[in-house]
Amino acid sequence: MQQQPIKVSVVSDVACPWCYIGKRRLESALQQWNGAPVEVTWHPYQLDPTIPETGLDRTTYLTNKFGDLERTKAMTDRLTEVGTEEGITFNFGDEWLAVNTLPLHQLLHVAGSEGFKAKLKERFLKAYFDENLHLNQTEVLVNIMKEFGWEPEKTTEVLGDDRTAYAVTQEIAHYQQLGVNAVPFFIINEHYGISGAQPPSVFLEVFDKVSPLEIISEGDSCDPSTGVC
Repeated sequence: MQQQPIKVSVVSDVACPWCYIGKRRLESALQQWNGAPVEVTWHPYQLDPTIPETGLDRTTYLTNKFGDLERTKAMTDRLTEVGTEEGITFNFGDEWLAVNTLPLHQLLHVAGSEGFKAKLKERFLKAYFDENLHLNQTEVLVNIMKEFGWEPEKTTEVLGDDRTAYAVTQEIAHYQQLGVNAVPFFIINEHYGISGAQPPSVFLEVFDKVSPLEIISEGDSCDPSTGVC
């Protein structure tokens, strides 16, 4: 008799360093897990939908959020340290650009129907936080999507598709209505919530005994209301 799979819905944003770390920690838990199969699906969230299409350079973005660049040093230092532990290279250099992530979620939405959303999510996270690629530029996105076999015309068509944009914003609204207000957020079997980039042991504990709705603990996450990551 086949075991019913454990379903994990991950709500996250590309522009969220703790989402990157949370992804790594979930993957580590999956490697250690020897029980029922686990099905992971990825869902969109926008920490700051007000960022203009032109993006915001590092200094402008951080100053707008925190008022003082010195306040961010401890946060970025911690992220860099934790990222290294998880095999992630965070690069918050001068070339880093904060972008509106709706177009990225549009590409991810279609990638989901073609079976490579998780791989594209990983690619976007690396491009955004490690390579400092400017993900608001169509040419950059076209080149990334070529890695997955897309022609330039298909990429530009998806980026300009209002129906796809609407589907993404509706999905974001759905999870906000469920009470998701910081990411990453993991929903297990549609009723058990894990908030933040928890260590693998937390995921393993939940997998071992899926229980009724309960936020088991508050881990590191990005809060759009404060801009703090």
